[in-house]
Amino acid sequence: MAQTRILFVDDEPSIRLTLPAILEMHGFQVRTASDVPEALTIIQKEEFDVLLSDLNIGQPGDGFTIVSAMRRTQPNAVTVIITGYPAFETALEAIRKQVDDYVVKPTDVDQLIEIIERKLHQRQPHTPINLRRVGVILTENIGQIVDEWLQQVNQHPGLKALKLGDSERVGNLPLALREVLRNLENDDPVTKVARSAAEEHGRIRAKQGYSIELLLEEVRILQRVLLQDVQANLLGLNISFMIPDIIRLEDRISQKAVIAVKAFLETYSGKPARP
Repeated sequence: MAQTRILFVDDEPSIRLTLPAILEMHGFQVRTASDVPEALTIIQKEEFDVLLSDLNIGQPGDGFTIVSAMRRTQPNAVTVIITGYPAFETALEAIRKQVDDYVVKPTDVDQLIEIIERKLHQRQPHTPINLRRVGVILTENIGQIVDEWLQQVNQHPGLKALKLGDSERVGNLPLALREVLRNLENDDPVTKVARSAAEEHGRIRAKQGYSIELLLEEVRILQRVLLQDVQANLLGLNISFMIPDIIRLEDRISQKAVIAVKAFLETYSGKPARP
């Protein structure tokens, strides 16, 4: 009987030496890769029964990129992520959606082997996912994006000190987000609705006692939350368009931030801000 072939991806040299050796002692054939480009090259050239990858290889969430490539090119392969996240439900929700299983560091080898053998016994080809553009997925998730943004804003010391209610903080953010995401696949100019929403946001923040630094900090938090949502839905994304879509997304947010800052300054001074 042919040996079970495992592709193991981790950027730590010591783990690449020890864990594969242990797995080989249990009868597995293990190929290793140290980073995403190497793993992607191997996946294109060789076939595997199992992908075992660290979640964070160089950059947080890189393991999902490898999982995505494996599922597209080798849909029969079992995918298992190794993560340093503590084992609590909310932290692992995105991982559960995207892989067959996971193990938490430090890795229990007996548990890992049990997971691999069980998933191999149960495996079925992964059903192809209807791939969508970044704007479509983010638009569907606006509610949870706003909730996560609000949670992170309320935890920020400077923003928390302003003592605002949740509705005051959220304001017209859902409307503004929808305008940012509208036709994201095209280089459309700023719409009147988007400009009006950004100007209103700047004026309201000026009246609420914000500084420009805090106004921009809110924008930074929003950018981070949006990218986190992209990462959480990586397997459903059309990777071919992901980078240009994200570039347009960042450009549009920056444009709205400039409009909001001008309205903020005009509210303070009573004079039109310089272009």
